[in-house]
Parts: sequence; structure tokens; C-alpha cells
Amino acid sequence: MHHEDIDVVAKIHTQQFPRQNNSHGWISCNFAAFPRIMFFVARDEKDNVVGYIEWLQKSGFRQESVIELEQIAVLKNYQGKGIGTKLIKESLTHIKAYLADNNSSLKAVLVSTRTDNQAKALYRKALGAEEVAVIKDLYSADEVVMLARNI
Repeated sequence: MHHEDIDVVAKIHTQQFPRQNNSHGWISCNFAAFPRIMFFVARDEKDNVVGYIEWLQKSGFRQESVIELEQIAVLKNYQGKGIGTKLIKESLTHIKAYLADNNSSLKAVLVSTRTDNQAKALYRKALGAEEVAVIKDLYSADEVVMLARNI
């Protein structure tokens, strides 16, 4: 993702996460937090941004890194076409290379989502993530914590 993508990513964020406020501010400050936070975008055949993924390094820069899939969003008319899976897999390739260049490796991926979110199936398929805990009434509902190892 490039700085000029912030506006369109913020619009996607607004559409896909309606309970969250100030999308532009959220995306802008997180984008500025590289390399702790890394964004990647998906583009259509006309080079328009149609989705994004945001990864967060947890607990400092370590030799074995744990990263969190903080957010993933794909425009509604592009959903169901494998873009989410592609975003996860391709961005992980870049993250692993970045970590290797910085004398680190990927230990695990953490992701949380509402217990009723169909994205759980995506995380199982694309990451091999398993449910490890449920936190009651965390944001707008119960939240499931999923963990993937050996990625």
C-alpha cells in the first residue's frame, strides 16, 4: 500500500466496518506506524483498490514474531472471488521476507473476530487458524481468538 491509497482504503473501511468511527484517521495513523503495522491492498484489473489487509507485529520486534491480522476488508461486489484468501497469502509472503531481512521469523498469527462472523472460515482455510478462546462482550458481541502456527 502507498500513501496515496489511504483515502480509498478509508472508504472501504467505512463501508465494511460501520460501527467504527473516523476511518480516515484510523487508517492514516496506522499506516504511519510501519513497520509495526503493515498494509497491503488488492487491486482489480483497472488498478482500483478493492480490498486491504492490515497486519500488526505484537510485543516488540523479536527473533520469532507473532503478528495479528488486525483487519481485512474487500468491497462487497468483489467478495466471494478469493480476494481475501489472496490478500492473506500474498501479504504473508511479503511479511515473511521482511522479517527474514530483519533477522526474524514468523512464529504465529493471531486473529480475532466476532463469534458469528463468517470470516472464521476464511481464517481456518487461509491460515489454518484454530479457535483458542472466546472473550464475552468485547466489542459489539462475543469475540473469538484464533491462532495459526507453522505458517
